[in-house]
Amino acid sequence: MNRDEQQTLLLKGSIEVEGRVVASSNQALLVTVSLDGLEGQACYKAEAGERPLWDFPDGLWRREVAAYELDVALETGLVPTTVGREDGPFGVGSLQWWVDDNEEDHYFTLREHPQFHDWFAALAAFDVVANNADRKAGHVIYDGERCWAIDNGLCFHEQDKLRTVIWEYAGLDVNGHLLERIDRFANGDTGHVGDWLNPIELALAQSRARGLVENATYPIPDEDSDWPPYPWPLI
Repeated sequence: MNRDEQQTLLLKGSIEVEGRVVASSNQALLVTVSLDGLEGQACYKAEAGERPLWDFPDGLWRREVAAYELDVALETGLVPTTVGREDGPFGVGSLQWWVDDNEEDHYFTLREHPQFHDWFAALAAFDVVANNADRKAGHVIYDGERCWAIDNGLCFHEQDKLRTVIWEYAGLDVNGHLLERIDRFANGDTGHVGDWLNPIELALAQSRARGLVENATYPIPDEDSDWPPYPWPLI
């Protein structure tokens, strides 16, 4: 299915729970979504299953959807199709198109492959704009043909919280075509990102985008900051 077909199925299809994603910390569920004879699988993250965090408000699923909409706005093609649903089996939450990965590869096994360098460069810029506080290596998966960025719920905090394993691009120039798209976002072409964030969170995402465009280089990790630049565990 193409993206539009996936989105229609995820938004309107009936949802049947298949089981829990064992490695998930917020009770992510594998579900089958059906509509008019079509079926697809998705990862369902209900707000009711979220583990409370001291620094993020409830409703991390909204940030999952906002991250996808940022991906759409930036035309980066990083995040599987993700929607919000009010009528899930366990209440409000996000549905993300399920990617059948090989369950072996992650960022550290994939970063040396030249064909993925541009993809990872785009992801590094995406995470700066989204203020991703938890880009672990295992949040990059490989389906046998291409990479995907998943588990984007810890994004868009109002405080600077960038924490990622992808620092190989620190200090390097950001691709000009990518900067053009980031600049459009910074100047108001935000798509549906603001539907899932409060106005301050959206404005700060635009401010980070503006700063990335003005510097035209990837940020350098601050090793002396009280907030560590790397997530834990790394994978």
